[in-house]
Amino acid sequence: MRTTTKANKTFSLDKEVLAEVKRTRGAASESARVNHLLRFALDLEKKAALYEEAAGFFHRTPDDRRERRAYEAATIRSWVRD
Repeated sequence: MRTTTKANKTFSLDKEVLAEVKRTRGAASESARVNHLLRFALDLEKKAALYEEAAGFFHRTPDDRRERRAYEAATIRSWVRD
């Protein structure tokens, strides 16, 4: 079971955001609803950053083809040695 350490913080929220939190909270408290939404948003932000990093890693430029072929040739030579 996960234990939660809580800290009291003060944030300013738009009235429309507060109204939406209140409207969608269901049986949970407003604090629980805000915590859930923040965790969800932070998770989305983390996933977006990972997708962005992956896109940068796999981004191809004309020079990549030459480097890729050199890497493949070196790999094949190492396989032949083994």
